[in-house]
Amino acid sequence: MSFILPACPLLPGVEDVLDPSVTRQHSDQKGPDFYLAALRYAQSLWRQGKPAQAILQLNKSFMAGLTGDEPVLQDWPAPYAPLIWFLRHRQPDAFVGNPVRHFQHLATRVVGDLRELRSWRAWACFHLSKAILPPDEFPPDHDQIGKESLILPGWPATFAAIHARGWHGESATLLQVAEAIGLTRPPLQVTDLLHDAP
Repeated sequence: MSFILPACPLLPGVEDVLDPSVTRQHSDQKGPDFYLAALRYAQSLWRQGKPAQAILQLNKSFMAGLTGDEPVLQDWPAPYAPLIWFLRHRQPDAFVGNPVRHFQHLATRVVGDLRELRSWRAWACFHLSKAILPPDEFPPDHDQIGKESLILPGWPATFAAIHARGWHGESATLLQVAEAIGLTRPPLQVTDLLHDAP
């Protein structure tokens, strides 16, 4: 397999096609090296014309147990902006799936380390995706909402949770990306909304 798409400028560059071993070798630690490897693998998959798989690697990068002060985050902050870039540059002949539905499912079914925080990050990506994708092409999973009596957390509560629980500086990154695509600024008292957590 070779590269067929230009690189995403918001992710580290790669010269060669990568495979899952690039993240697997760091999976025991899940530290800065794991985070960077997941971003590099996302870039490789994107350039191979596999946007859905590339998005999964952005999800994987959020499994890293970082604090926010690691040098890697200075160059490559929490990958909300690369997600938007992927969605805006999606190719009609490349499978992207339904990111809105994907993030809804991820948020409600995530397991493993950092489960609660990763669920909130998935809700954040849900809101970002929903804000820029055509709703008729990329609807939420209404069947799940009905069958599970699911209450989707709103954008202010989601932002508040990231602000309270995420990496240092993560909520600032998220807010910058969200405002760039037209999501409204959450109220100043967003931390008061944490009782809305699912």
